[in-house]
Amino acid sequence: MTAMAHEPMPTQDDILLEGFLALETPTGFRAELIEGEIAVTPPPDGDHEDYLCTVFEQVTHRSATAMQSSGHKGLVLSTSGNRPADHVIPDATIAPRALRLFRGAPPWMPSDGVVMVVEVTSSNPQRDRVAKRHGYARAGIPFYLLVDRGDATLTLFSEPSATDYAGHNTVPFGKPLPLPAPFSFDLETADFL
Repeated sequence: MTAMAHEPMPTQDDILLEGFLALETPTGFRAELIEGEIAVTPPPDGDHEDYLCTVFEQVTHRSATAMQSSGHKGLVLSTSGNRPADHVIPDATIAPRALRLFRGAPPWMPSDGVVMVVEVTSSNPQRDRVAKRHGYARAGIPFYLLVDRGDATLTLFSEPSATDYAGHNTVPFGKPLPLPAPFSFDLETADFL
């Protein structure tokens, strides 16, 4: 009798990740794998994009360190436990221009070197408020800026740990939000009103 080598059986997590990566969405929709669940998001509305443009403009023109921003760039984030890595698409991914992180990056790039991610709440605000925040903290991204349209606030989360951000500063729309180094300026939010 001869022993035959067999390929190991794929786990449910392997099947989930493979299915997710093969998923095709309608034009404008985004699919993400967040905490072991596939989330599909419809295209954003105009106000969502206006808030995002306001942040982009100020970060690229007013930061003490030259920054580059990418809207809707796929990031792979480490996870805790046995789940497959989160695959998220922040509304904005920001990194020091000197790093040139986006040049030659694959569709799903690691988050190493990313200094801030930005989310503007839309169809599922709890995902942005909790699940994505925890994922960005676990990945060690120094800053997470949440533009919360439901609460009419901006929150800058800082000091990432293995489970969440230890620091946060929240201001209502219309009040400036101080951004520490490497940005070193006050984000003006009067246009959000």
